[in-house]
Amino acid sequence: MPDAAKLVAAFGMAVLAFVVSFMIMPLFEEDTNFGWFVQVNVVVGALVGWMVIGSRAGRSTISAINVGLTAPVVLVFWGLFIQSCNEMVRIAMKNRYDGAFEALVAIFEIGAEWALLMSTIPIWATLLVGGMIVGLAAEFAWRTWR
Repeated sequence: MPDAAKLVAAFGMAVLAFVVSFMIMPLFEEDTNFGWFVQVNVVVGALVGWMVIGSRAGRSTISAINVGLTAPVVLVFWGLFIQSCNEMVRIAMKNRYDGAFEALVAIFEIGAEWALLMSTIPIWATLLVGGMIVGLAAEFAWRTWR
């Protein structure tokens, strides 16, 4: 059921995903074609905000902070998984894999490589501080507009 806390959390995590996506893009090679990278991450952010933060709003301020620290980790996991699947399909269309199992393994190899690439202090600081702010904003929205 939609409520103010879920909407605030979805919007906040979508904005956080938007900001972090543009922080990640300069870490890749200069000629990288990002395509729908930012849009996909924003949708994933909105879904994570709605389902992870919004559904847990109204418990306490400490819970809001904890969920705010958990949600960016969930965002990174699903973002990396979806983007890695997309990259695997792009590479598979060029017949670079010998079989389906090799393509499935490539998803996790690509995801691990990109996770290491994006593991910088500014990115993780932005994710964690932004997640706490979104969690607290959702808690505030739940208390204000029940």
